[in-house]
Amino acid sequence: MSIKERVFHSILFEVIALIILIPLGGFLGGLSFKSMTEAAIVLSLIAMSWNFVFNKLFDHYFGENRIERGVLMRIFHGLSFELGLLVITLPIIMYLLDIDLLSALILDLGIIIFFLIFAVVFNWSYDSIKHALNNKNCQQN
Repeated sequence: MSIKERVFHSILFEVIALIILIPLGGFLGGLSFKSMTEAAIVLSLIAMSWNFVFNKLFDHYFGENRIERGVLMRIFHGLSFELGLLVITLPIIMYLLDIDLLSALILDLGIIIFFLIFAVVFNWSYDSIKHALNNKNCQQN
């Protein structure tokens, strides 16, 4: 995946996630829309940076043929990404939302569960759509 495509992939991932997560997090977490939006945007910027670095490393170690990745590899990918992100974001959530460690951990675990599911669905969909478009372009040429 080129750098240009990685940037596009990361931005698309975060925009769709924010559209879903802000209202969901505010509703389920009992947080104000403003607080949830501010925290989500900061966390999104951090996650985009981590996403770029993590996926570059992941592709280096596990290969760039993303279409052949099965369910277990995609779950491992999502889980390892989210665990790394947890280490970075937990203190930031505590600070931004002015909540204690346990509350931040519960909120962060909820976010992780959301993103584990979302990441698997998004990446599999992205890879499948990209593969189908590439095949269609090859057939037209």
